[in-house]
Amino acid sequence: MDFRLTEDQRALRAGMRELLAARFPRERLRALVDGDPRAAARPDRELWRALGDAGLFALRLPGSDGGAGLGLPEAVLLFEELGRALVPGPLAATHLAAGLVPGAAEGRRLVTALDRPGAVPHLARADAVLLLDGTTARVLTPGEGNGPDALGAIPLRSVDPATPLHRVRHLPPPLGGSSLEVTADAARLHREATLLTAAQQLGSARRTVESAVAHARHRFQFGRPVGAFQAVQHLCADMHVRAELARVSVYAASLTADPAEIAGAKLLADSAAIRNARDCLQVYGGLGFTWEVDVHLHLKRAWIHAGQWKSVAEGEEFLANSLLMSGLSETPSDVLAGGLDGDNVGL
Repeated sequence: MDFRLTEDQRALRAGMRELLAARFPRERLRALVDGDPRAAARPDRELWRALGDAGLFALRLPGSDGGAGLGLPEAVLLFEELGRALVPGPLAATHLAAGLVPGAAEGRRLVTALDRPGAVPHLARADAVLLLDGTTARVLTPGEGNGPDALGAIPLRSVDPATPLHRVRHLPPPLGGSSLEVTADAARLHREATLLTAAQQLGSARRTVESAVAHARHRFQFGRPVGAFQAVQHLCADMHVRAELARVSVYAASLTADPAEIAGAKLLADSAAIRNARDCLQVYGGLGFTWEVDVHLHLKRAWIHAGQWKSVAEGEEFLANSLLMSGLSETPSDVLAGGLDGDNVGL
């Protein structure tokens, strides 16, 4: 399978990186994290509209509906860039809501999502909630600030200062509830949310590789760059391998949209994002454990994403069941006949 990007895909990715460099530079991220915690919990509406104007949310809508008519591979490339820059907010949910929730495609409405009772990000700031707990997707539209009351949610302390969480104990019933059904397959949306979250993890994993290598080149100890030491070289090499394995897995899953491949991609991307951030901390040494260095932000966001849509345990269980159900029967004929012949048993 050829994973080389086309010229159009390279231009699309470069355009998103330029947009984020202008609209969400590191200084903006640090201002959110270092300032008022309540401000950090609020996705930037101006940035959201800029992403909508750039076509992020409408990327896969047909041209007749104001979209670009592109596919999952292109969406994955853009979400990788979003993960690289640690852009906060329910990006995958709003992208999936384009065409289902009026205003989501243009970035005028912020949409979060959940598929079961549990933790949901950015609920207090969301204009709508995409519910994927049945065969058909549903939309709840409480309006900004009313989501917690509409779902009876309570705030949770979040490890990521830019990702506020609420716990939802019960979802509204499909019939007679306050939500509206939309003509969308909930299982498909769930798979796509999993893949787009994996793409964000991939972007974070590749960014921490860049950070570790850059630091290893420019940080000197004992008169030598720390990258000259074998232990540091091994850490960076392991980080690169993890990121590349995650990259090909995520890219392949974006082409096939196969449920098992998406589950595997999420597992590899989660592992790469978390373990690369930890190894990056080691490369930075004592400096890496300070608030001023951004590595801890990648680790905290990776922890949040790892628990979303398909956790590690759920992904492993899904893949194990898929392998068991797809494999050919290998039951020996003598077992089917009632047991092993004692004469044929070797000790």
